[in-house]
Amino acid sequence: MRLEDVDRVIEIEHEIYPFPWTRGNFADSLSAGYNCWISRMDAETTGYGVMMVAAGEAHLLNLGIAAPWQRQGMGRQFLCHLADVAREHHAEIMLLEVRSSNIAARRLYAKSGFKVLTIRKNYYPAANGREDALLMELPL
Repeated sequence: MRLEDVDRVIEIEHEIYPFPWTRGNFADSLSAGYNCWISRMDAETTGYGVMMVAAGEAHLLNLGIAAPWQRQGMGRQFLCHLADVAREHHAEIMLLEVRSSNIAARRLYAKSGFKVLTIRKNYYPAANGREDALLMELPL
């Protein structure tokens, strides 16, 4: 991902998430040197991922696939790619948080080998206050 990709990434983010990241979140991730990737089919940006790797751990901060491209295996392929990148950076585990209500993402992560470590109470903003997150881990 490059700064010029952020406009399309923001469009996708707003399509698929009720509480999307801001342009600043993505720009800051790029500036900080996080692993920021996009996926493309032909010339169309179809998804993105943001991951921080440090101290033997990879933390998946954001993963999104554009709505028309969902349920075609792209999320799983992207997740596998990010795990490979984490391994290249000598990470031993990958961590992520997922909304407890995001059943599709939870299913994707479980099928990819992630296990729930704990619940982070009131982690995410929600329409009626706050929502819990599941902290999940994948040994690499």
